[in-house]
Amino acid sequence: MTADAVPWLVFAVLVAVLLVVDLVVLGRRAEVMAPRTALAWSVLWIGFGLSFSLAVWAWRGAASAQEYLAAYLIEESLSIDNLFVFMLVFGGLGIALRYQRKVLFWGILGAMVMRGAFIFGGVAAMERFHWVMYVFGGLLLVAAVKMLRSQEIAIDPAGNPLVRLARRICPVDTGYRGDRFTVRHPAFMLTPLALALVAIESADVVFAIDSIPAVLAISSDGFVVYTSNICAILGLRSLYFALAGSLERFRYLSAGLAAVLAFVAVKMLLGDVVHVPIYASLAVIVTCVGGAVFYSMARTRRDRAAAGKGPVMPPEAVPATALGDAVDAE
Repeated sequence: MTADAVPWLVFAVLVAVLLVVDLVVLGRRAEVMAPRTALAWSVLWIGFGLSFSLAVWAWRGAASAQEYLAAYLIEESLSIDNLFVFMLVFGGLGIALRYQRKVLFWGILGAMVMRGAFIFGGVAAMERFHWVMYVFGGLLLVAAVKMLRSQEIAIDPAGNPLVRLARRICPVDTGYRGDRFTVRHPAFMLTPLALALVAIESADVVFAIDSIPAVLAISSDGFVVYTSNICAILGLRSLYFALAGSLERFRYLSAGLAAVLAFVAVKMLLGDVVHVPIYASLAVIVTCVGGAVFYSMARTRRDRAAAGKGPVMPPEAVPATALGDAVDAE
């Protein structure tokens, strides 16, 4: 085994162990994950993602560790948009809250494989064709403008092209309320959970088109780019249940994310002329995202106080329909 293969092997083993723990410890519970439990798991996942920078430092050096942290913060910030998509997909397809965990587990597992292909394809393209860097920079600028102009995320699972294709290929048992992706009733049929999985995977493709070029603007090291991506999406399931009832607090986050995308786009487009140190990139990312989060929460509190409303309800107090928790027909 070569020395370069050791970090990959260690990371693969770590991720495999974490996924098994996630599946065995969390997956066996039939009840809905409590917000406090979800928040605790989210802290653990984020802690793992941040502390993995120490391993990158040991294997690749301080510069690579800084690149990893910048890439991780970008991915973790952009992943909040995924949470909005999860909520809208589950609500649109009427997936009960207690079945959403299974869909998210397999959705995140599929995203890990798909993003790996995107990342290594992007790294190979940038190494072979220098002009690809300008293409990625242009894509990021377009994404930044779209994110800044879009005040709300509009997701229609029924209108998703892949969901429509799945309906054409195989009949769907829309009345099924269990936790399986397929049933025989009496013929082979898909369930709404399978359609939700297709919708989530296809949405992640769209997000990857924005997020992966953003990370490639920070580093061209395949190990740094891939590990930062995977560490950022590993805790999405817990983060979804922790924040599902308070996502409205982050309504101005899109402006901060748009600023980050615009920054990395300019950094990529002017990379041959201006060198931006990694610590400066880290400072910009933390300032834009942190500022947007604090401003969003402050405005939300002020607006609710002005309207004479109480504090934002925790997830367990939110009406079931708001979280896509359809009436269970079992």
